[in-house]
Amino acid sequence: MVGDQVIDVVMLVVMLIFMAGFMFMFVVMPMLIGVLTQLIVPQLPVTASRIVCFNRWTAGVGEFTEHVKIISPDSSTTLCENKMKYGLDKPDNIRTNVHLFGNVEFKEAGVYHVEVNVDDVLKLRYPFPVMLMPPQKDQQQPPAEAAGN
Repeated sequence: MVGDQVIDVVMLVVMLIFMAGFMFMFVVMPMLIGVLTQLIVPQLPVTASRIVCFNRWTAGVGEFTEHVKIISPDSSTTLCENKMKYGLDKPDNIRTNVHLFGNVEFKEAGVYHVEVNVDDVLKLRYPFPVMLMPPQKDQQQPPAEAAGN
C-alpha cells in the first residue's frame, strides 16, 4: 500500500470500556470497569464518567486520521467524538489508538452506535444498546394494602 491509500484493515479490535460511579454507591471512588456490549440502568438519564474506545490497526502504510463517534438512537445526534492522526511505516506494524470520552450522558433508552471512520471512510459501526430496567421490589414483602390490615 502507498501512503495516500486508505488503510486495509486486517485486524480491528474495538472494546468499549464503561466506568460509572452510579453502580456502586458505597465505595468512596466508585467505578465499574469492563468490556460492555450493552448498558442496563435503573433510571435515565445516566452519565458515564468515562468511556474508552480502543482500536487496533495493521496492514497499511501511510498517515491516517481516525474519527470515533457515539451516535444517539435517532441516528443523527452525535453525543461525543474524537479525532486522532496516526501513521504506519510498514504493513506489519501495529497501532492501537485509545479514545477517551468523559461525562457522556445517555438521556434515553435505545440503540446507540459507535462509529469508527478512517480518512472519512466508515470502517465499523456497532450497536451499543442502553436499556432501562427499574429496580425490582422485594418479592417477599406483602402488598401495601395487605400490610395495613
